[in-house]
Amino acid sequence: MPQTIISVSTRGQGLYEFTDQAAGFVRATGVDEGLLTVFVRHTSCSLLIQENADPDVQTDLSAFFRRLVPPSSDPSMRWIVHTTEGPDDMPAHIKAALTQVSFGIPVTSGKMVLGTWQGLYLFEHRDRPHRREIVLHVSA
Repeated sequence: MPQTIISVSTRGQGLYEFTDQAAGFVRATGVDEGLLTVFVRHTSCSLLIQENADPDVQTDLSAFFRRLVPPSSDPSMRWIVHTTEGPDDMPAHIKAALTQVSFGIPVTSGKMVLGTWQGLYLFEHRDRPHRREIVLHVSA
């Protein structure tokens, strides 16, 4: 079963598309029909399949999650106990818990079966830059 780890460098909170890297990996495996499993090896970021045509979607999603889970320095978040790694850390864990860290995508005719405007994204929830690892695994 083919497997690889790709690295995504982030510059802070936001969505980072890696559709092309995943598509290239699937092509390179030679698998005609199967399932691509995507898994991120971190607890303060997550994965999304989301629209990749209009960047306003990414802007609005980021704004929504900032409003939904503000930093622990926000007065509404005084209840947070885990603050030793900074005001963005526990909110990042909460955002990751509300989203997903893995998903599966069917592979047909050697390609991911994505919708016309769907792209694969790492959703970074921390303020600082990070190097995130995503495991890609194709099973036939």
